[in-house]
Amino acid sequence: MPLTIENLRAAQLRVRGRVVVTPLIESAALNALAGTRVWLKAENLQKGGAFKIRGAFNKILRLMEDGTCAGVIAYSSGNHALAVSLAAAELGVPAVVLMPRDAPAIKIDGARRNGAEVVLYDRAHDDREAICAQLMRARGLLLVPPYDDHDVMAGAGTGALEAIEQLPSSAAIDTVLVCCGGGGLTSGWATAAGALLPGAQVHAIEPEGFDDTGRSLVQGARVRNRALSGTICDALLVPTPGALAFEVMQTCRVRGATVSDSEVRAAMRFGFEHLKLVLEPGGAAALTAAMFRRFPTGGLPACWRFSRAATWMRKSSNGASAMSIAERVPNRGILLPALRWTNDPSIS
Repeated sequence: MPLTIENLRAAQLRVRGRVVVTPLIESAALNALAGTRVWLKAENLQKGGAFKIRGAFNKILRLMEDGTCAGVIAYSSGNHALAVSLAAAELGVPAVVLMPRDAPAIKIDGARRNGAEVVLYDRAHDDREAICAQLMRARGLLLVPPYDDHDVMAGAGTGALEAIEQLPSSAAIDTVLVCCGGGGLTSGWATAAGALLPGAQVHAIEPEGFDDTGRSLVQGARVRNRALSGTICDALLVPTPGALAFEVMQTCRVRGATVSDSEVRAAMRFGFEHLKLVLEPGGAAALTAAMFRRFPTGGLPACWRFSRAATWMRKSSNGASAMSIAERVPNRGILLPALRWTNDPSIS
């Protein structure tokens, strides 16, 4: 089943009044670094600190439509768990979240404070899907997937609809950059861009060495990462793109690009010092791509959307200086949605 702009618009109506209309921010300092105008969709100011609440609300509301939802269950190392626990609490639905024992304590505690029952597992030895299936059977719980679900993807895409509505009427957007993990956020934004920004090119931004989505899109079939640790962008680490999300990204002709950990650290510092935004590493991936111009050369459109920070840009040439780019394309623009805050003391 394809993901459509009608799905996104229905989701937008469903979650209206339940999610924050986050601001669209522009910074002269960022414009100078990127060599173009940049707009940030500050999803780090969303409920729960990330875009994830959009998909959580949309999915749970859909599950509640027939009146038989006895409770929901989700598995996550952090942001999705927080979103599901918060959305379920607001809707009066019992929630269980499966979290690895080594998940950040602040996220485990946050899910508990939101009223969810937290079940911990050992990610090295336990099968979370098997534990989840057992709890679903025993308690009659319904699953809220983290990304590979049309309702979740449509919910994530409501941020793109919002951002497009907030853009200045003079903005001519033809590129999108997205911080990409399992592909749910990228799918939602790519669907919006495909319908409302004709000709726009969407790029999935991933950590270097963990570009399963980018490699899958090149090869035409899903491939796996060789490891699931080794980057500070832990929120973006998945074994392989979601099956449904990959189909959507293929249909929308999404391309991939990568950023390094050192570049991400620099972007996080920039976000705090110049934009007054506190971002986690995975949420800063698209901002990183904009700052370091990790978009295609040779006149290709370039725009990033990163799963907590989306970046939109107009046509660019990576090899030219900032001044020459600004002179040649004076009205180019980039849009980024910022992600979640972090409490990791190693990020400095």
